[in-house]
Amino acid sequence: MKNHILELLKSGINKLSCDNTIDPKLLENIRIDRTKDKSHGDFATNIAMLLSKSLRQKPADIARLIIDNLDNSPIIAKAEIAGPGFINFFISKDYIAKSLGAMAEDPRLGVGVADKIDTVVVDYSAPNVAKEMAVHHIRSTVIGDAVVRVLEFLGHKVIRANHVGDWGTQFGMLIAYLEKSENEQGSGLVLSDFEAFYREAKCLYDSDEAFAQKARSYVVALQSGDEYCYKMWQKLVNMTMEQNEAIYKRLDVTLTQKDTMGESLYNDMLPVIVDDLVKKGLAVESDGAMVVYLDEYKNKEGDPLGIIVRKQDGGFLYATTDIACVKYRVEHFNATRLMYFIDSRQHQHLESVWQIARLAGYLPENVSIEHDAFGMMLGKDGRPFKTRSGGTVKLKDLLDEAQSRVAQMLKERNSTLNDAELDEVIHNVAIGAVKYADLSKNRLTDYIFDWDLMLSFDGNTAPYLQYAYSRIRSIFRKSDMQPGTIVIAHEAEEDLASALLAFPDAVNSVANKAMPHLLCTYLFSLSGTFMRFYEACPVLKDGVDDKTKQSRLALCDLTAKVLKQGLSLLGINVMEQM
Repeated sequence: MKNHILELLKSGINKLSCDNTIDPKLLENIRIDRTKDKSHGDFATNIAMLLSKSLRQKPADIARLIIDNLDNSPIIAKAEIAGPGFINFFISKDYIAKSLGAMAEDPRLGVGVADKIDTVVVDYSAPNVAKEMAVHHIRSTVIGDAVVRVLEFLGHKVIRANHVGDWGTQFGMLIAYLEKSENEQGSGLVLSDFEAFYREAKCLYDSDEAFAQKARSYVVALQSGDEYCYKMWQKLVNMTMEQNEAIYKRLDVTLTQKDTMGESLYNDMLPVIVDDLVKKGLAVESDGAMVVYLDEYKNKEGDPLGIIVRKQDGGFLYATTDIACVKYRVEHFNATRLMYFIDSRQHQHLESVWQIARLAGYLPENVSIEHDAFGMMLGKDGRPFKTRSGGTVKLKDLLDEAQSRVAQMLKERNSTLNDAELDEVIHNVAIGAVKYADLSKNRLTDYIFDWDLMLSFDGNTAPYLQYAYSRIRSIFRKSDMQPGTIVIAHEAEEDLASALLAFPDAVNSVANKAMPHLLCTYLFSLSGTFMRFYEACPVLKDGVDDKTKQSRLALCDLTAKVLKQGLSLLGINVMEQM
């Protein structure tokens, strides 16, 4: 509908006698927004006010001229001037009903494939090898995965990039300790507690000089390509990623081991990149290190910020790896959009290495790159979420706690589900609640982790939306009547229709802005609009004629489909019964 209104507007404006004085850029960027107040119509535009300066007329007069020059349309019931010069469009109820019918028949529920298909590399999750995933990994993981699902739904080619921390001096110590553990316990060792493994390795490294010496030698051997050390390192990587993949499956996240692109992937590129930066005059020697100075960024003294790309000892830093990462993703995948779901504290680091990549020609101007930053998960005390003893909360333990709380909640509600159904509901409600609590918040802000709020069946929560879906589906278990042709007659039906037709806009907004909370807000609003419709418009009650029943059943069915599809794009499951 927006596109139709846009074409009508352009046609009307072009009919104005003074069209040659209109800035073409204004016509290219005409905004058409859904109205919040139905008394103002369905859509509105402020184009008349934008044209006022160039046409030297009052916005209201320009709005009148535009309306008078609009072509007749079966879609638009009427257009009115509001306020200082807004043009409000009222959509025909017949057209709305037909659009809903088409939406109901469309497996994509009216969401079209993107006009321009991008190849998007999405960097998210990024845990470390030989460490268990903790709560601070959840934001990147679930926000990134929701955006990935939406991008793929819109037809984009998406490459998931799990940039795991799998390289560094600590791996000499870890390889040496893995060797010791296998010698003592057998080569079939299974690491169930990486935190304990890492802690014990560090303790031995600090207390046993012979062990520390071996660990340091293994660092050199690994970085030199030693076959034995590489094999032991690969064991650590595999054991870690197997545990991580179990967490991803439990979270209903689409990442798998094949999406792993660790820091080690870029090792061979690093010396070549530094040599290239030197050749291009970007990197210069400073006290034995190679440094790129950026005028755009200043240090504490106000001088250009120096980014070290090779240390005095010949080693490389994260900056060098991240430059290589950009180069690889552009060249290897032919990416047109790069997205990084990394916490907000890394912003200057990312911006500086991307600037170097731009200057070096690794990041062409036609490739967009964005830091889709996010805030922190905080406890009720407003501090980073920790255990009661102040330690890091393991993600596995958090999910265990969620499922335990949901199981107890359902027990108190005297659920009549069988064991298999109960297990499904416990999983879906618990995982959905944890994910939605994160996804429903603007990712740029910190948020308070609160069990009571996230597991509530009231308010903007996953349990509320999951229950709203199952309640709608229960309507169809009470009647054999099938949905029929939609007819918009009641104000509450019109409100629900408008909400349903806004679904494609909500989905596209997530792809454009990388903001899953926009879809969450839409789904919560839709469920509230449905409840008002359900209260105002009886569906199965006596006295309602069959034609009206079938129309309202069709609205119920379409609402359920949109809720299910919307939650699916967020990585959250629904159930027919709860």
